[in-house]
Amino acid sequence: MVTSPSVPRLVIAAPSSGSGKTTVATGLMAAFAARGLAVSPHKVGPDYIDPGYHALATGRAGRNLDAYLCGPELVAPLFLHGARGCDLAVVEGVMGLYDGAAGQGELASTAQVAKLLRAPVVLVVDASSQSRSVAALVHGFASWDPQVRMGGVILNKVASDRHEALLRDALDAAGVPVLGALRRTPSVGTPSRHLGLVPVAERQSEAVRAVEAMAAQVARGCDLDALAALARGAGPLPDAAWDAAEATGAVADPASPVTVAVAGGAAFTFSYAENIELLTAAGADVVPFDPLRDERLPEGTRGLVIGGGFPEMYAGELSANEPLRRAVATFALSGAPVAAECAGLLYLCRELDGRPMCGVLDARARMSERLTLGYRDAVAVGDSVLAPAGTRMRGHEFHRTVVEPGAGAAPAWGMRTPVRRVEGFVERGVHASYLHTHWAADPGVARRFVDGCRTS
Repeated sequence: MVTSPSVPRLVIAAPSSGSGKTTVATGLMAAFAARGLAVSPHKVGPDYIDPGYHALATGRAGRNLDAYLCGPELVAPLFLHGARGCDLAVVEGVMGLYDGAAGQGELASTAQVAKLLRAPVVLVVDASSQSRSVAALVHGFASWDPQVRMGGVILNKVASDRHEALLRDALDAAGVPVLGALRRTPSVGTPSRHLGLVPVAERQSEAVRAVEAMAAQVARGCDLDALAALARGAGPLPDAAWDAAEATGAVADPASPVTVAVAGGAAFTFSYAENIELLTAAGADVVPFDPLRDERLPEGTRGLVIGGGFPEMYAGELSANEPLRRAVATFALSGAPVAAECAGLLYLCRELDGRPMCGVLDARARMSERLTLGYRDAVAVGDSVLAPAGTRMRGHEFHRTVVEPGAGAAPAWGMRTPVRRVEGFVERGVHASYLHTHWAADPGVARRFVDGCRTS
């Protein structure tokens, strides 16, 4: 097996959500980038929003590492793909260090990803309500799985010099290096709402200032030299970097690409970088457009991809752009390939919270008090532009909306969650669903979609 060049790397983890992982990870990325390093940003799990802040901090695409969606065997290759040419990589964990897919052991946990990457873990501990007890907490996390290499601790929400001294004394006695201590600073952070942080695309200037503040706090409170030395201690990985062209197996003709329009802008911010790379490798000329502003689809569009985001926050503006709604409806009704996930599904409905949408699907969508969240095992119910019937895919649902379909709608997926149910729509060339999928798990999805664009 070919051994890839060593990429210095750190995994930023925590005992639980809310401990400060995003602040520390994003701040580290930006602080190292400010030193002139090419920093590769990564996020464990299916989260779309944190990678936006990571990209702002590093100037590179934020990439997800998800052992559930893509399989453990792709974690290291996808990491190496994202980290090509970089001086250092920072991987932000998900939830608590050992939390993963419900009922499936370590699968998709930060700990599993750290082991797959052979990377040292830096534990971010919220120390706001403890002193000596911090040593017991850290000892438990460090000793729970001997295969997880605990490289040190960053103390967050430290109250004072005296508090910091007590914490350092306790951890010194436990033999765990303290690599940083951050004071309580309520001004540093990012705003949240019903599905987590507000995406970068919705608050660009404020997000830039937030990342700058994170970088300054981390540079002031952390030993960047010690963290860089720890990262350099991660050895080579016995894996080859993932490659989109090899994955699709397609022979793209650069002289005759097909135009695939991909929705973007503030309302449609959720996308995995590899999905776009796979479309390009399969022969697509990917052209972005903004449904909040553009009144027509890009010239020569042969396929349409509308990903996830927060259309409920922009329902009025999306509805007001009647020329584009008509263009999307005409395109979809022609039978051309359309792939829509979550926000894209809502946009194709007749209405969203009473406001007219594209009317491609005989369905109405509305906000709900109930959060639908979790990994899903799905099987394609029938043939579609993305997958033939019987295709198995893993995905993730994350929404507070409900879609009420009309009669006779053909579903996209069959799932057990935990009861059996069907979900989504397959109609003409449209595949619309709540399910977010990572196409690196099945690159044939991109190839099939582009082939459909050529023949539609």
